[in-house]
Order: sequence, then C-alpha cells, then structure tokens
Amino acid sequence: MQTPTHPLYKILVVDDDPDIVELLQYNLTREGYQVNQAENGKKAIEVAHAFKPNVILMDVMMPVLDGIAACRQLREEPDFRHTHIIFLTARSEEFSEVAAFDAGADDFITKPIKPRALLSRLAAYARRDAQQEEQEQVIEIGGLRIDRTSFAVYKGEEKITLPKKEFELLAFLAATPNKVFTREELLNNVWGSDVYVIARTVDVHIRKVREKIGEDHIRTIKGVGYKFNTD
Repeated sequence: MQTPTHPLYKILVVDDDPDIVELLQYNLTREGYQVNQAENGKKAIEVAHAFKPNVILMDVMMPVLDGIAACRQLREEPDFRHTHIIFLTARSEEFSEVAAFDAGADDFITKPIKPRALLSRLAAYARRDAQQEEQEQVIEIGGLRIDRTSFAVYKGEEKITLPKKEFELLAFLAATPNKVFTREELLNNVWGSDVYVIARTVDVHIRKVREKIGEDHIRTIKGVGYKFNTD
C-alpha cells in the first residue's frame, strides 16, 4: 500500500457544483490529503469550525452565502487567519481577483480546473507550511518584534495579529531592511512562483499591513516597489 503523501494536511472543498466537488475530492484523496466538502459559504464556515482545514478551495459564486462573504467572515476569526483560502471561479475579470484578495484570499484559480496544476500548487503550500514550522526566528526592528514561531507582531506591549500572507510579507521585508523589492520579487518570495496572483495583490496586502502596524515601517519606492524602512 502506498504511503499517503500529505496524510495530515486538510483541504475543504466548497462548490455548489457536485461534479467539481467529486473531481477535486477524488484527486485530493488519491494524493493523500484529508478532504471535506461544503456546497455553499454558510456550510463552509460550519464545516471549517469542526474540520480545521489547512486549505480551503472555494467557489466565488454560490447560493446562500458567496465565497467572498464567507472568506471575509472566516478571516475575522483568529482560528482561520492563517488558513490558505484559494478561490475557484469561472470569472477571470481583474475586479474579481481584486475583490478576492481584498477579502483575504491567498490565491485565485480559474475554471476549468486542471487537477495536476492544482496538486502542484497545493504541494507548494504544504512544503512552505512545513518549512515555516521548523523556523524559530524573532526579528526585532524599528520598534517591532516579529515572531515567526507564533505569527505574532509586537509593537511595544501591543500584540498585533496579522493574517498569514500579511505576516509573511512583513517578515520578508523586515528580514532585509532598506532593500527595495519589486512587486514581482515579493510575489515570487511570499506567494511563490507557482502561484498565479496579480501585482495589485501586493499593494492590497501592503495597505492592510500599514493600517495595523503604522505607515512608517514600509516605504513605497515610486515606480519600483517597497522596502522596510529603518531611516
């Protein structure tokens, strides 16, 4: 019997199309993932509380509660701030992607879904999560203490909780202060080169980080990108 590749990694599939759910469940289970399912956003939130998924693959357009609204609700709960949420949708307009990332999504996949490409992407998430679990590093800089082990940021005595991608973006910039990174470099290093996201995603996440830690820590270098500022 073949040993499961990802026996402890949990994926919740959320879609109102039973054929898509069946396709994904078959391929994910075969790869060794633990899989659960829901047919709308409301049900997804209920299942997520019990199942505690590492990744949620979620359709955007669904009855009862759509994917964007469900994502916003999940991101408001501490238990799901670090859960990877990947949207599945047949809509490819840029405004849909912006809305998805603004709601807290990590990735965006258009239908028809290619199982092999999806499995490759999920394997990359699983690898990065495993690597981050091994890291024990605290960055103290500019009045901030960034604790990679607890995904927490401290500003003086104040603890600031960031969603996973916002935390990873801040930690990456702070690890090399005053070095300017282009949006493409940030996308490749924080989201991964095998994940398709638009450059605007970086801007959305930078704005959210600034709202929480203050405007002065991350500086925009016009026409180039961003850097962690210590000046």
